[in-house]
Amino acid sequence: MDCKRELRRRMVDRLRQLSPAEKQAYDRQIAAYLYRWRQWQEAKVVAITIAKETEVDTVPIIERAWQEGKTVGVPKCNPMTKTMTFRQIASFAQLEKAYAGLLEPIEEQTTALGRDEFDLIIVPGVCFTKTGYRIGYGGGYYDRYLQGITATTAALAYSFQVVEDIPVEDHDVPVEFMITDQGVIHCEP
Repeated sequence: MDCKRELRRRMVDRLRQLSPAEKQAYDRQIAAYLYRWRQWQEAKVVAITIAKETEVDTVPIIERAWQEGKTVGVPKCNPMTKTMTFRQIASFAQLEKAYAGLLEPIEEQTTALGRDEFDLIIVPGVCFTKTGYRIGYGGGYYDRYLQGITATTAALAYSFQVVEDIPVEDHDVPVEFMITDQGVIHCEP
């Protein structure tokens, strides 16, 4: 556990060192690879988070999804049960600052989307292995949500976030793909 915490801390420090110009360039490259990727093009219903400032910017990706007629689901966390549900948003005005400062859907203005409705789930994380295992933010929300999921799972990551090895626990669920500034990685366990 301490090893995960240390890796998370070091990677978040590295992410904070990106200059705004570097970050924008990487974000554009990642988005370009994502839009050309067959699984994105074929997906009708996409689950995605509203990124924190150190993560790949998802706002333009969500806007692109809407332009392409996709349904977009954003997570709503329940810190008491450490679970989350996804709710459909059609506008950024349907978001409010919530748990841990994250932007989450306003329940009264959005409808729930079931786990089986998604074609593609974009999973956040701090660092990843080529086999798709990840270190997230320590809540375990996604590992619980992804158990037995049938949708394609992918992460958006800067190439330096892909590391050789991370400690893996029994409950960890790897993603199938990573879209980086250097291209799409098909994760092979």
